Amino acid sequence: MRPSLARKLVKVAPANGGWSVQLEDGPIENFGTKDEAKAAANKLARACQDAGSPCRVDVHGELGFVG
Repeated sequence: MRPSLARKLVKVAPANGGWSVQLEDGPIENFGTKDEAKAAANKLARACQDAGSPCRVDVHGELGFVG
């Protein structure tokens, strides 16, 4: 069995009447709608994966994520 690589985490959550996206403990980007934030998060995750780092996107209220 191969050892698994640590995954980077992109969080999408409500913030100040809009939605925010944050990679790990990096800077927070704000968006007007949930769909815009999810699209930006998926683009960021894809860039991480293309660079060789596994990544996952957690969206507040979806699939049990409430953080």
